[in-house]
Amino acid sequence: MVPLNPFIRLVLTVRRLAQDRKGAGAIEFAILFPVLIMLYIGAFEITVGLSVSKRATRAASTVADVVTQQQSVTKSALAQMPSVANSIFVPYNTTSLTLKITGITIDASANAKVLWSWAQDGTVPYAKNTAVSNVPSDMKTANSFLVRTELSIPYKMFLFAPNFMPDGMRTITISRSYFYRQRQGDSIPCGDC
Repeated sequence: MVPLNPFIRLVLTVRRLAQDRKGAGAIEFAILFPVLIMLYIGAFEITVGLSVSKRATRAASTVADVVTQQQSVTKSALAQMPSVANSIFVPYNTTSLTLKITGITIDASANAKVLWSWAQDGTVPYAKNTAVSNVPSDMKTANSFLVRTELSIPYKMFLFAPNFMPDGMRTITISRSYFYRQRQGDSIPCGDC
């Protein structure tokens, strides 16, 4: 057998390696795997975040709806409303949920003012007769009454790039505010608010 020229031997080796496809799929998978995992985790985070957002909407709406069905309310009745909101958020954590409920009266000149307000921490978040500026224009009917609920809940992302994002950026506060009209009578008084 005649020994091959080293250059020819190198060309034959390179040609043989170029034609060998063993392990190419494993290398491609190793390159794409981190990208696929991040896409999967990102889709999971978006799904959970949207679920919490929908529950925040439903909870704020439900609390306002329950309050507007009453003829009058008390602090003890309003103190039950966080339980209503918490039941809507099951199975999500609601330890940092905040809820405010405000009775708003609209006078003959269509000026909206606070009649009473309540927060779940037992405080009065808005002083009586304080002007309310964020009432939707289609609900500013003279001589009417509205109930506003304000719900806020922090949502902490728990999987998406936990080591790459600072803690302040991993938490998103989801807030909802709803206005409902009373169902019966001219207003919903709160005797001890």
